[in-house]
Amino acid sequence: MEKLIRFQLEPENIEKINRLCGPTNSTLKQMEKELQVKISNRGKKFKVKGRSRDIKAAEVVLKELYERLEVKKDFTPRDIHFYLREAMNRNNNSKDSEDIKHEDNAIYTPKSSIIPKGVNQKKYLDTIFDKDMTFGIGPAGTGKTYLAVAVGVQYLIKGKVEKLLLTRPAVEAGEKLGFLPGDLNQKIDPYLRPLYDALFITLGFKETSKLIENNVIEIAPLAFMRGRTINNSFIILDESQNTTKEQMKMFLTRMGYGSKVVITGDLTQIDLQEDSVSGLVHALDVLKKVKEVGVIRFESTDVIRHSLVQKIVEAYESFKKK
Repeated sequence: MEKLIRFQLEPENIEKINRLCGPTNSTLKQMEKELQVKISNRGKKFKVKGRSRDIKAAEVVLKELYERLEVKKDFTPRDIHFYLREAMNRNNNSKDSEDIKHEDNAIYTPKSSIIPKGVNQKKYLDTIFDKDMTFGIGPAGTGKTYLAVAVGVQYLIKGKVEKLLLTRPAVEAGEKLGFLPGDLNQKIDPYLRPLYDALFITLGFKETSKLIENNVIEIAPLAFMRGRTINNSFIILDESQNTTKEQMKMFLTRMGYGSKVVITGDLTQIDLQEDSVSGLVHALDVLKKVKEVGVIRFESTDVIRHSLVQKIVEAYESFKKK
């Protein structure tokens, strides 16, 4: 059953309201499409028609965006999508619906400022700050790796660690390194590219290249970790669902004094051979009673990429249950 909600934006500022609505009402149109509502306004007065939870989410987002326009010139479609997902997550998880001041958890790096989007991202950051070892588990697009890299960069810039080390198992969709063209570096580079991308966004290309050249940042396949003890470092293992039990144990025991470790993975995208047990699955079971290890599980509702990505993730989850 459709309902109608009316509210006003205060204090009235026509120029801000126009920026909020976007060129040719692009912001309102995006919200209508994603929330399946109808939005109209005359100046500061807004009307939203649709399902109860959706019109409430629209009201919350419009008010938050209007308030944030004090410090932000405008919003991209991606920004709006983030705020919409966050508002919907609050509605769907009433126990976590308290007003969260995400700015208090903002991560500041030389090239970007990252504010956690939603309850689980905030919990993820809190856990990384609080625990020496954190597992971030969930579907693609939930910000697991990007946030971990951003925190690692922040720790490095502030001098809390001496080195940032990022690693991945070189296993992807059944491909074999030996069949790829080029020397060893060229063969492994495609597997590590997402980690480079996150660094470029947070540090910039020149600074990232400089720190890699000076061995302050190291990006390497998981096999290169064997036999090492890594002290005073921020260490990230990405795509950990593709580790074997032996590889995961090897990685977890590389941690030295003064180091912090973040392990990310998606249990729905295991590319190991069918007779191999995922090291991530095994580790979560083995370490479930170790209080010093934090585990944050993201859901499809936490996806912050294009809205279609969330629908795809949910479609696969529903299909798997049949």
